[in-house]
Amino acid sequence: MPTPEQLTLARVDRFVEERIAPHVQRSAEPLSVTAWEAPGEPVPFAEAVEHDGAPVEPGHRWGAPWSTTWFHLTGPAPVDGAAAAGDRTAVHVDLGFTDVNPGFQAEGQLWSADGRPLKALNPRSRAVDWPADEPVDLWLEAAGNPTVLGPDGFRPTPLGDKETAGTEPVYVLRRADVVTFEAEVHELHQDALALRDLLRVLPPEGTRFAGVLAALDDMVDAVDPTDVPGTASAGRDVLAPHLAMPAAASAHTAYAVGHAHIDSAWLWPVRETVRKCARTFSNVVTLMDADPDLVFACSSAQQYAWIKESYPDLFERIKEKVAEGRWVPVGGMWVESDTNMPGGEALVRQFLTGKAFFRDELGVETRDVWLPDSFGYSGALPQIARAAGNRWMLTQKLSWNEINRMPHHTFDWEGIDGTRIFTHFPPVDSYNGELTATELDHAATNNAEKGRFDASIVPFGYGDGGGGPTAEMMDRARRYASTEGVPAVRHASPYEFFEDAEQAIAEPAVWSGEMYLEFHRGTYTSQSRTKQGNRRSEHLLREAELWAATAAVRTGADYPYEALDAAWKTVLLNQFHDILPGSSIAWVYRDAEAGYAQVASDVEEIVAGAVGALAGDGDRPLLFNAAPQAWDGVAALGASAPAAADGDAVGVEDGPDGVVVGNGIVSLRIDGAGLVRSLRDLRADRELVPAGQAGNLLQLQRDTPRQWDAWDVDLEDRVHLTDLDTPATVDVVVSGPDEVVVEVSRTFGTSSVTQRIGLSRGSAAVRIETDVDWHERERLLKLAFPLDLHADRSASETQFGHVFRPTHANTPWDAAKFEICAHRWVHVAEPGYGVAVANSGTYGHDVGRSLAADGSTVTTVRESLLRAPLYPDPDADQGEHRFVTVLHPGAAIADAVREGYRTNLPRRVVRGAGEVAPLVTVDDDAVVVESVKLAEDRSGDVVVRLYESAGARSRARVSFGFDVAGVVRTDLLERPVTDEPAEVDLGEPLALRPFQIVTLRASRA
Repeated sequence: MPTPEQLTLARVDRFVEERIAPHVQRSAEPLSVTAWEAPGEPVPFAEAVEHDGAPVEPGHRWGAPWSTTWFHLTGPAPVDGAAAAGDRTAVHVDLGFTDVNPGFQAEGQLWSADGRPLKALNPRSRAVDWPADEPVDLWLEAAGNPTVLGPDGFRPTPLGDKETAGTEPVYVLRRADVVTFEAEVHELHQDALALRDLLRVLPPEGTRFAGVLAALDDMVDAVDPTDVPGTASAGRDVLAPHLAMPAAASAHTAYAVGHAHIDSAWLWPVRETVRKCARTFSNVVTLMDADPDLVFACSSAQQYAWIKESYPDLFERIKEKVAEGRWVPVGGMWVESDTNMPGGEALVRQFLTGKAFFRDELGVETRDVWLPDSFGYSGALPQIARAAGNRWMLTQKLSWNEINRMPHHTFDWEGIDGTRIFTHFPPVDSYNGELTATELDHAATNNAEKGRFDASIVPFGYGDGGGGPTAEMMDRARRYASTEGVPAVRHASPYEFFEDAEQAIAEPAVWSGEMYLEFHRGTYTSQSRTKQGNRRSEHLLREAELWAATAAVRTGADYPYEALDAAWKTVLLNQFHDILPGSSIAWVYRDAEAGYAQVASDVEEIVAGAVGALAGDGDRPLLFNAAPQAWDGVAALGASAPAAADGDAVGVEDGPDGVVVGNGIVSLRIDGAGLVRSLRDLRADRELVPAGQAGNLLQLQRDTPRQWDAWDVDLEDRVHLTDLDTPATVDVVVSGPDEVVVEVSRTFGTSSVTQRIGLSRGSAAVRIETDVDWHERERLLKLAFPLDLHADRSASETQFGHVFRPTHANTPWDAAKFEICAHRWVHVAEPGYGVAVANSGTYGHDVGRSLAADGSTVTTVRESLLRAPLYPDPDADQGEHRFVTVLHPGAAIADAVREGYRTNLPRRVVRGAGEVAPLVTVDDDAVVVESVKLAEDRSGDVVVRLYESAGARSRARVSFGFDVAGVVRTDLLERPVTDEPAEVDLGEPLALRPFQIVTLRASRA
């Protein structure tokens, strides 16, 4: 039997939905509509309006997936007298919207007859205000974007690629009218919804609940269902006292920040993101014109740059709002990037490039890091962020953790070097809020800092696919500004919150180290070609800037500022947190791979030109060493003739137990299955492969996550593991005194793999090239190296340093890290001895411990090479791939750092006249030069970025190979530091803390 309260709620709900809501619109008159479908890709307004459309009526089917249809809407002025009555007139269009959120289906951009973008249409915002006395003349650019993530969840779909999505229309034009809205009925509707929503969070036994429920019941009696417009005021009078009851003095304060997190690509291609930004941004500025309370925060310089280029009028409107202080650029990065996988210099460039745009185009410097949706946060980020001029950081993604709850919401985050940045996790646990009572109540009750600072940011507005704040959200905010039973809502800039929070929390709690997301661990591996493109591009750009700067100083060659800037911007865009992680549709990866190919072509041309200018005419072989350590006798960052390798010749024997290869430093035995059954460090007289086990072991794991296919790998699937240890074809393909290479070929499932295992004279490193022709589905391919080591932790390279993670699962926090991210190397060690595993473009790893048959400890390092998820790209990673793995026995951290650079930089040998001296030298190998370039301001100054790589204090003498007028320490934006003396005395060694980044700017004499 229902309770009296339930009966009353049922009465109220039906009355609001069926009696009040339909009367918000007083009248509707159909418009005349013509339609023209653009062939191929979208066209600009000026081109579209040159085409004659065909007349269409409601019921017209339109919109093949990813197509664009231009509708021309015309009609007489709206109903006379509407403006005088205070009611609102508007053009209302339904493109065939569904219940799926905005940004994940059809969208429309309304244009004025003279070509100005006015406002977007989506399922939560279907109308644009129109003057009551003006005839209607509008153009509607309708995007037939398909619903890639809908009611079917994560099922494979062909809709993620225009080539496979089909050509049949998927939408139906339902209406296109000019309408008049009843202002008082609209306000009554919003009053009733606000109080009804309030009941969802009030204790049902409380007097506030009873009073609000009674008021809603009385409102039903006060409003005549046969004359809702005429009695709406009476209904509002009943509700007004209950909305006017003020919030308690101790109520949580919600700093309401308008927001529209727009993924720069995801379930749509980049070209559609450009239009999504225009649609959302036009919504926002139009809403700002109508509602002076709205404050909107917006990140991603790339998105502003698209608007500046393609929608200049809209960009000017945005600049006006920025000048007013109501549109707040945030984040300071080129895009909201992933932070796990981009290299250190790339993360620097995210800020350097993004902040330059905000400064030059909008006249502002952002002061925060704004990453609400990235999949975990590198422990190097605090130092990078602070050195780029940021004070604060915002994210909420760790609320998605599967196992452990983060203990703080407003705190100091301490990076691997000890730098701290004041950080806020909005306890509303969303970046797409709607300012509902339920959301606001969750923010208050969830806030871990309640009692110290009972306030938080609530980002509100439709996001991911765009849309932004709506008038209805603003209506809710007004009603909840100070209302008993719900947090007080205050429109504010995020900077206001951070300043207030810093003042209120004198000694914030500290979270130290990386902020690992216990979710989406598969993003370290999905879409391998894009990940390798990123790694390759980062290292090519390192070479290009080094050699171009060297050529500019040594020969006077022009420095290719524009070409380098364009290449970097491609790389930075592709580091967006749904592109590089591998979680987008197929179209996105086709574009990304083409972008990386263009970067490779353009940057190789820069390298060739600079190297050619430096080498000069001659026939001497010169190794151009872009690594930060000497290589084959060639100084770091310089060029000269490579020295011949020292040491014993590499020998090979083919015996009954396999092929044995040795060089006096290490020896290895490869059996008939292509597995490394023995790996001996001859200098340490130590066997590294545990008895009965094998290295170079490819393993095939089931990969069927419970959700989010391309994003996740689940621990439960580890029990479904197959070792690829059947007999293979094993041949010695290179047998010489300087190198031996053993080739191993095998097939499995519908795939094949060829490996080349090589050992060189004078080297302890075993190099393994793995070529895979991959055609599995929902499988994860790993490459395992069990090692006879008792390592209680692994070291994984991250930006400007490394991070330690446990190899055990003592605590839930340890256990959650069953799949980890590493850059160029992983290092495992016991006291006195270690092994490094370097790679050429693999990020996903796992490192664990087990027991050997004799009871000794085995530490196993596994690289995650390939996945084959079916959603959102059903053909993810299919085809040919190449991986390079380098196993270095007896390695210290310094050896791992060296192998990481050598594995990722080409051994570039050209013929020329003579050696090229480095522009800069450092006398301590622990201090690594990460970047050498010319200054962004085009002054010709040389900028050198270096960091301490060993995790220890260092003192290094830095010398420049050219006449300098002076050297200053700068921030990452190349401005002199202000927190310590900027001038550098080159006669004194430079002192660095563990993992400290130092940027030096040398002006040439």
